[in-house]
Amino acid sequence: MSVDQVSIFLALLALVALAVGGIALAACFAAGLRERLADFGPLLLPLALAVATVATAGSLYYSEVASYPPCELCWYQRICMYPLVPVLAVGLWRRVRGAGWYALPLAVAGLGVSAYHYQLQLFGGQSSSCDPSAPCSFRWVDALGFASIPFMAGCGFLAIAGLALLSIRSDP
Repeated sequence: MSVDQVSIFLALLALVALAVGGIALAACFAAGLRERLADFGPLLLPLALAVATVATAGSLYYSEVASYPPCELCWYQRICMYPLVPVLAVGLWRRVRGAGWYALPLAVAGLGVSAYHYQLQLFGGQSSSCDPSAPCSFRWVDALGFASIPFMAGCGFLAIAGLALLSIRSDP
């Protein structure tokens, strides 16, 4: 598969993550929707783990296989995403009640960095502290006409945050 094909696949997965995150967040604040999704309670954190794992693998693909150098903001997003895999995995393995609390701060912080990074790419000409050899405003990926790497990361963070919050709200 080419890098463009992988990028389109990951962009489509990001859109699915965006929908999952939106539904999960809506369910957190709408009791009726939360009751409808109650049967999915045991799947919330495993799904968040799957999102974090795919996002981590995608990040590594872009830097190690496609040879795209990560910018400074990409590193901050990695700092938030990569630990989510072991945090969620250990929480699930040990059956920690409220494991979503451990994932939520990382996901929210990563979402903030991703949103800032994406807007830097959308609205060029802003000053930033990025390295000129790997500028934060450069788009290595532009899948589907709008999905860049920070957009995809932001969708993953939103899904993880929504699923973690819904798992917290669903705990008896």
